[in-house]
Amino acid sequence: MNQEEIKNILPHRGNMLLIDEAEVVEGTARGKYVVRGDEWFLDGHFPGNPVVPGVILCEILAQSTCVLLGDKIESGKTPYFTGITSARFKSPVKPGDIIETQCVITREKAPFYFASGELRVDGNLCLKAEFSFAII
Repeated sequence: MNQEEIKNILPHRGNMLLIDEAEVVEGTARGKYVVRGDEWFLDGHFPGNPVVPGVILCEILAQSTCVLLGDKIESGKTPYFTGITSARFKSPVKPGDIIETQCVITREKAPFYFASGELRVDGNLCLKAEFSFAII
């Protein structure tokens, strides 16, 4: 699914839509984002050594996961983060990197959904986290 198709699921637009493509394979959401280097969040983080902030990496994981919830996000409803636990940052992500995510829903009790995910660059683990959403 490309960004236009992702927009049918996610409310994010402009520079806050942080996945370029996504797909669902056997209950697993896989997403991709290319760090171009001109993103707003790299401006000043850090001068001369740009690194994607951890909170942005968590957002990329969350957006990737939401493609699994597409059939549950009804018109007028929004998926909100309700928690991030066990986030472990293993390696920095920099301009030119191609981020690949894998996320699964581990438990659900509508309107709450619990997930876990991994974010990798070149096969190397950069972030592993558990998180939750509410669709309101």
